[in-house]
Amino acid sequence: MQRLQAYKYELMPTGQQQRDMRRFAGSCRFVFNKALALQKERYEQGKKKLGYAGLCKLLTEWRHSAETAWLADAPVHPLQQTLKDLERAYTNFFAKRADFPRFRKKGQSDSFRYPDPKQIKLDQANSRIFLPKLGWLRYRNSREVLGAVKNITVSQSCGKWFVSIQTEREVEQPIPTGGSVGIDMGIARFATLSDGAFYAPLNSFRRHEARLRKAQQAMSRKTKFSCNWKRAKARVQRIHSRIGNARRDYLHKATTTISQNHAMVCIEDLQVRNMSKSSAGSPEKPGKQVRAKSGLNKSILDQGWFEFRRQLDYKLAWNGGHLIAVPAQNTSRTCPCCGHVSAANRQTQARFECVACGFEENADVVGAINVLRAGHARLACEVSGAVMPPAAGTRRSDLCQLDAEMSAVGIPRL
Repeated sequence: MQRLQAYKYELMPTGQQQRDMRRFAGSCRFVFNKALALQKERYEQGKKKLGYAGLCKLLTEWRHSAETAWLADAPVHPLQQTLKDLERAYTNFFAKRADFPRFRKKGQSDSFRYPDPKQIKLDQANSRIFLPKLGWLRYRNSREVLGAVKNITVSQSCGKWFVSIQTEREVEQPIPTGGSVGIDMGIARFATLSDGAFYAPLNSFRRHEARLRKAQQAMSRKTKFSCNWKRAKARVQRIHSRIGNARRDYLHKATTTISQNHAMVCIEDLQVRNMSKSSAGSPEKPGKQVRAKSGLNKSILDQGWFEFRRQLDYKLAWNGGHLIAVPAQNTSRTCPCCGHVSAANRQTQARFECVACGFEENADVVGAINVLRAGHARLACEVSGAVMPPAAGTRRSDLCQLDAEMSAVGIPRL
């Protein structure tokens, strides 16, 4: 099977190379914004949207124009890739997968991409890489690059430059190891497995919140765009970068462990965007418990549930496993012993006690067990071609048998 994988490293450019990379990123940003403004203007005039080929012809004119002749100093392929990014943004918008494309700002997601591997030279032995119009750049070689290089993306974050090398290689079809497991996502417990194990939350943002607040307050007191303001902004960016790096490191370690030890993982299909919406309301209809909901939203976003699911998806595929997402309705209210569904079953946030049969267990473990059962039912329905029942009804499904994890925690089979 073909495996696409990216390897990211920190670059160690010279002063001239840093200036060139800033110019190239600025040129890509200018082309994106100019093309987007042109598309919006054509729409207002009732004209048809230009495609990628039409925009490339305009790009050639811009590079030879006296007003924007400086665009010729940047490599042409990254500029063309910027137009492809705009075309993809429009496609996602019309498919209702994203909002309307927005103009790019300086200092936000500065990057450019080289799509032609023939123009790229990778010297891993000497920890350097050759890029058009940049020459040889040294990088921190932390691990070996496997496979044939497909494209290169250079990006800037928190004052540092990084290179992401996407490769493609042929690997043997992996054989999954381990059994199946259900995962219940939460805040008090980041992830609770159906076998009783759980991962404590990292709360990366909470750990740095006080420090970030002080840095932002100090930045607000500076005159905007002054030298002191830029230094204060750099401090804020470093804190944000540290928060994101710690969160990604934690998620990668957790998802790698889970994907290597289980052949099938069932998780809740959580709509994080809807769950973290503001409850402030409007002046006509003000919201209720706005401060409490704001704290809850901050905790939800601090966990990184969507990134956790995304990493599990591709890592399980690399290991030959499967990820199954099931509806989250009533997973924490359904008794895994008798199947009784009631809000009164969950006496507290952490304790589950069935009002019908008296079964007691941690509420997150109960949720993970129900998620696993719903995942088994969904898998059986997909194999047999049957219609998937709702989440609350999966407890009575006879389309599958429960696996060994159920008996390990003392839960009888339904």
